[in-house]
Amino acid sequence: MAAKTYLDWVIRNTRTQWWHDSAEAAELALGLERGAIGVTTNPFLANLALVKDRTLWASDIDRVIARNLPPESKAEALIQIAVARTAEKLMPEYQASSGRSGFVCAQVNPLHAGDRDCMRAMTQRLHAWAPNIAVKLPATSAGLDVLEDAIADGITCTATVSFTVPQAIAIAERHRAGIRRAMEKGIQPGKCFAVIMIGRLDDFVREVAHDTQAAVTEADIRQAGLAVTKRAYQIYQERGYEAVLLVAALRGEYHLTELAGAELLMSIAPAYQEIFVTQDLPREERIDKPVPPEVIERLCRIPEFARSYEPDGMRPCEFMGFGATQRTLGQFSEVGWKLMEGYR
Repeated sequence: MAAKTYLDWVIRNTRTQWWHDSAEAAELALGLERGAIGVTTNPFLANLALVKDRTLWASDIDRVIARNLPPESKAEALIQIAVARTAEKLMPEYQASSGRSGFVCAQVNPLHAGDRDCMRAMTQRLHAWAPNIAVKLPATSAGLDVLEDAIADGITCTATVSFTVPQAIAIAERHRAGIRRAMEKGIQPGKCFAVIMIGRLDDFVREVAHDTQAAVTEADIRQAGLAVTKRAYQIYQERGYEAVLLVAALRGEYHLTELAGAELLMSIAPAYQEIFVTQDLPREERIDKPVPPEVIERLCRIPEFARSYEPDGMRPCEFMGFGATQRTLGQFSEVGWKLMEGYR
């Protein structure tokens, strides 16, 4: 049977699969109907779901508020409501796939992205919420340390706040190290989903380009995240990494159409799902179509893009200070985690 929509075509005819990017109940139901095999959440999305689904989850939310928990503990307990409810909806996929898919992300506190002890303890707590939780850790030096430990303990993780080729490589290498340690202990290692926040890199490069009056066009900037993702994907294929790339933060339909055919996951928000089920987009695999070298050359005149694109452009100790990292952690903290700390 012919695929009715572009999203159907991608699922049926390429190696590209997708996760739903929202924890809101009504949107989730539609996303699962459209073929999503996992769900992305973060503090911003969790808070949004708690606000919009307040009536639906009222008894659970009221019980948390009545406990008068410290702010940080309250935020974690509220996130658990949104994540655990979502995990229940994905359990049939998790069971049918024998644990290969059907995961839901639960993110550690973004205010502690450099605190190894805090993130280790929180990873254990979030992992206990449901068997199909993928604990979401930042791709900072500290987060990568915790990720390797978690994989070695059999905990599935998603490495987020990641925008660059160096981060994608570091995630895969630490996952591989965790696999070795798990096997030495005789346990099943955790899976790893390596995020590239493709549109957030475009956003950051655009701001830097405007500030420095760089000689690049908007058309060039719109290909920054694509260039990074295609290079990371090529390296993953060449090295046979076990981690799975998870492309998130889309800013246009081109972020899917130009990667179609890749063996990776796309995290797609409801607004973009509508585009992929209503518009007649080109049904062809484009992952092997390179970004033009002259575009790469112009973008590389921007030092922050060059750091993102070159495999050795940054060391892990520099990931925390990267501009896009700070911007994203700030958003997750200010319009996500802190709002849940003050939730009434």
